[in-house]
Amino acid sequence: MLVAMADHSLDQSVTQSPVVLLTCGDPAGIGPEIVAASWAAAPHDRARLRVVADARMLATVLARRGIATPPFIAVRCDDRRPSTSGELLVIEPPGSELEPAAIRDATISAAGGRAAATAVEHAAATVRSGLAAALVTGPLHKEALHAAGYDVPGHTELLARACGLPAEAASMMLWLPARAGSAGGLGVVHATLHESLRTAVDRLSVDRISAAGHRLHHGLTALLGCPPRLAVAALNPHGGEGGLFGDEEQRLLMPAVARLVAAGISATGPLPADTLFVRAVAGEFDGVVALYHDQGHIPIKLLGMHRAVNITLGLPLVRTSVAHGTAFDIVGRGKADAAGMLAAIDAAIRLAAAPGFRAASASAP
Repeated sequence: MLVAMADHSLDQSVTQSPVVLLTCGDPAGIGPEIVAASWAAAPHDRARLRVVADARMLATVLARRGIATPPFIAVRCDDRRPSTSGELLVIEPPGSELEPAAIRDATISAAGGRAAATAVEHAAATVRSGLAAALVTGPLHKEALHAAGYDVPGHTELLARACGLPAEAASMMLWLPARAGSAGGLGVVHATLHESLRTAVDRLSVDRISAAGHRLHHGLTALLGCPPRLAVAALNPHGGEGGLFGDEEQRLLMPAVARLVAAGISATGPLPADTLFVRAVAGEFDGVVALYHDQGHIPIKLLGMHRAVNITLGLPLVRTSVAHGTAFDIVGRGKADAAGMLAAIDAAIRLAAAPGFRAASASAP
């Protein structure tokens, strides 16, 4: 139920915890479920949370799936009140009015893509205006995004465009936090984004690989509180076997690693990808530069898909996300796991508090 309330702006001195915005992604997927579940368990003592969504649509979707929520409270972007598990604070994007019947569970639609994109765009603008410190996104569906008229393949590129930057200005980093009670974690940044393998290989360059390494260095320094140890994955089997399986290692990867080392970054490589992650998990490295999507995604999701966090580097804002998709196959079945959303909220709070993270991320080569 939505309860509209009058403006209740509080002085900043009331609390210094950061404002963190949550979006549900495509409402036809499990995004609304994991946002609702994470709200109940979120660290409200460390952040002031708000959900950016069409409130009527969100309430309808959750009620249809039998998910109980606390009362919805409409707030403005400049409302500084603390959040609690007892009421769900909602910021409605301007012009986001959506007929709830347009959203059908587990169904690709332009309405779902538009709802996801509108929420992200408004949340990003709010963060860039200084009224919020970070953005945490639920999973969107790329086909629905395209059906809504957006010609970008995902959040990373959509956010780059919202910041007035080309897609290559941003890097996707997967962060796997250490298990409870342990320190550290493992970060993987991707030198290429959502594109075919053939296109990704063609787009590799010394500049692109070294830029990914710089961004990984800055991101992990903020998360770990100290300079990380990085490794750069080889492209070809066995690291190319001295050129027998390809020359990318000598032509692109070795110069990129040398450039990182010259910049004072602890970087090693190129190292054969089939054993690199074994070494990283054993504690030899804190981060890995992967050269294409699946080279980084497969090992991280195998190690901890529901704990992993997607972090966008290279933009003048903090954005984290779950590392899984819309999971249409389990929508409304009570199987959605909110662990990834909670981990993404934690990472967003940590990055928002890291001195100079946004400036360093945006200025990395």
